[in-house]
Amino acid sequence: MTTKITKLLGIEYPILQGGMAWISEHKLAAAVSNAGGAGIIAGGNAPPDLIREEIRAAKGLTSKPFGLNIMLMSPNSDELAQIAIDEKIAFVTTGAGNPGKYIEAFKSAGVKVIPVIPSVGLAKRMERAGADAVIAEGGESGGHIGENSTFCLVPQVVDALDIPVLAAGGIADGRGLAASLMLGATGVQIGTRFLAAHECQIHENYKKLVLDAKDTDSIVTGRFTGHPCRGVKTKFSRYLLEMERSSDYDNEKSRIDKFEEITAGALRKAAVDGNLAEGSFLCGSIAGMVNKEQSAAEIISDITESAKSILEKRYV
Repeated sequence: MTTKITKLLGIEYPILQGGMAWISEHKLAAAVSNAGGAGIIAGGNAPPDLIREEIRAAKGLTSKPFGLNIMLMSPNSDELAQIAIDEKIAFVTTGAGNPGKYIEAFKSAGVKVIPVIPSVGLAKRMERAGADAVIAEGGESGGHIGENSTFCLVPQVVDALDIPVLAAGGIADGRGLAASLMLGATGVQIGTRFLAAHECQIHENYKKLVLDAKDTDSIVTGRFTGHPCRGVKTKFSRYLLEMERSSDYDNEKSRIDKFEEITAGALRKAAVDGNLAEGSFLCGSIAGMVNKEQSAAEIISDITESAKSILEKRYV
């Protein structure tokens, strides 16, 4: 499936695996890249030396392109940007900020820059700053989200930009890939379905929650903080939602401080420890369609073969 994004990154299929903190490590990233997509290692708040080790471990498993995700609000973002350059990463994806201050250095090192954006305005700023492509991510995605839906956001971003646009949020099969291409995207980024990949190293409790999820089993918490986040409904996430609606706090600052206190480290508790009482099990609203474990290669094959069949029979 040749598109602008496959040409840009030198990959076979227009599928990027989402950069999910505490989840997207070298085994998953390498497996996705070996299958013809583009794997991504998540920087998150991890120690820079650990991320360097993850990158080198991935290089030991694949000779194909893979990327690094940098959360720009993280205190380690400067160091991760330099690691991406030093290790000659094929591309970086960025979130939670503007990567403008790094773009010149990335470009000089041959590192492609693909920011994740939730709005047309930010997409335009990223294009002006020199981004090679953008990922238009709708609120159906897991983790931190914007308010616009993928189906509404993608075509508006496509119309506003000249650089390639990838779609993200609520995409788990060939129909989602085909629909994204019809909306003008040149590829997709997928996170939630790869939670069920054999190569994904998350705790079995996490994987089971995703595999058992129904269409109504995702929940958004933290809207009052300005950083809403989507995950699986659990006793803990319901408690967070109740806390947002509670009148037990003197002011909004005390509520936010308490929220941040009890959610600190919650993703690690989910992904690594499988802690159902204190973990944030992030996933997209498409989790109800993810109902079996497969290898990364099988996932990519299923998605691409289905999409090709749809497009050939119906649209071209």
